[in-house]
Amino acid sequence: MSEIVAGWPILSILTFLPAAGAVLILLSRMSARGLNPGYDNGVKLLTLFFTIATFVVSLFAFAAFDPSNPEFQLTENVPWAFGASYAMGVDTLAMSLVMLTTFLTPLCILASWVIEKQVSSYMVLFLLLETLMIGVFCAQDIILFYIFFEGGLIPMFILIGVWGGERRVYAAFKFFLYTLLGSLLMLVAIVAMVSMARAAGIENPFSIPALTDFAQAGGFSPQVQIWLWLAFFASFAVKMPMWPVHTWLPDAHVEAPTAASVVLAAILLKMGGYGFLRFSLPMFPDASHFFTPFVFALSVIAIVWASLVAFRQLDMKKLIAYSSVAHMGFVTMGIFSGNEQGIQGAIFQMLSHGIISGALFLCVGVVYDRMHTREIAFYGGLVNRMPVYAAIFLLFTMGNVGLPGTSGFPGEILTMVGAFQVNAWVAAGAALGVILSAAYALTLYRKVAFGVIENPKLDGIADLDAREWVTFIPLIVATLVMGLAPGYVLDFTQNSAEAISSAFLGARP
Repeated sequence: MSEIVAGWPILSILTFLPAAGAVLILLSRMSARGLNPGYDNGVKLLTLFFTIATFVVSLFAFAAFDPSNPEFQLTENVPWAFGASYAMGVDTLAMSLVMLTTFLTPLCILASWVIEKQVSSYMVLFLLLETLMIGVFCAQDIILFYIFFEGGLIPMFILIGVWGGERRVYAAFKFFLYTLLGSLLMLVAIVAMVSMARAAGIENPFSIPALTDFAQAGGFSPQVQIWLWLAFFASFAVKMPMWPVHTWLPDAHVEAPTAASVVLAAILLKMGGYGFLRFSLPMFPDASHFFTPFVFALSVIAIVWASLVAFRQLDMKKLIAYSSVAHMGFVTMGIFSGNEQGIQGAIFQMLSHGIISGALFLCVGVVYDRMHTREIAFYGGLVNRMPVYAAIFLLFTMGNVGLPGTSGFPGEILTMVGAFQVNAWVAAGAALGVILSAAYALTLYRKVAFGVIENPKLDGIADLDAREWVTFIPLIVATLVMGLAPGYVLDFTQNSAEAISSAFLGARP
């Protein structure tokens, strides 16, 4: 396969193919002017085609990728301006998140088939968002990374603000301001890092691999690392989001359309974890070690507190949103354990959470599309009218709890094993979170699926249709395969986990 893609800018094709679809839709809209009654369906089909084509291209890139090689692969480098360059490349960490992105986006488009307002604009924004998300994971130039990282705010801001619920404007601005303000501090740190690397004679001070090598050679003193770490933390902690800068997430999820909630939970949140793994640990290892107790404390608080808050929610979407805060606590705990088990668990948890949380938001979307409410009290007894839906909802609920055999189990257990090697009390706190997650998740399922139907409005509710079946089947397969055969993922990401752990542990006193 490597011979087939040799000489092709495969990562650029992968990144900008969705944007090309967006341009094509804009051009078609200019010519059609909305006069064709079948135009909206045509736009949906065209968008689905481009997202599937992007997934196919990612499969070619995956096949050409050598997981045994720890270096960046499929690299591209074109000089840009002021010493920066258009540099692309992926290692096993980036490749796994690229595959998650391209896998989920077509399913989001299928879930968006119910959109009827300004369809072409909605699809254009989704395609642009996919380009920006893939670009974050492929960028090897730190300025290019920042452009992609911040650029993703704009499509999501508009998707929430235009196609969201009643409080969509408030939720959209809260999401935008929280994430933007944190990232401005990161931009200041990037300028400082590049300046120091340039002053030290680094040939390409904008290159992420070059900056990593410079940092690991002692280029940033422990005192400087503290300030740089804090600046990057301000951005990545909000993106995850970590407690207590998480408050934008429940509002954004509740107001966002279903597909936007899926992308937000499954991919955009993972950019924070990716940032910690790509920048914080390998570039600022001394500072990361210094702040490990601080991150552990925030992680355990997030796991326990968010689980307790989730238990009290009356809205299904808000409950799953708080569940995401708790699960991201496992990710940060695993990352800052610094050992290979913890980092492997964190990467696996990011991938698994992307599948399971996305599926849960889709499950909520199914009943919302029929009943136009997400209130838990409205439902009950759905197993009597929607047995297939109830079975699928149960599978993903069990995955969210971390049942062995589902993808939710390996990541949680590995992060706790990694944390236990550093601090047994932290692992114990996380274990309490596992128990609490079972409490709120199973309570939600019992209230929604079991019992008798007391609400007469549910008498005519229909089970899954063909489109919804097609949407859920890939997620079911991914959840079970990752749960029953986690070695495929763990073997693939091993090199990245080893490299990050080596950089972190090498800085410990």
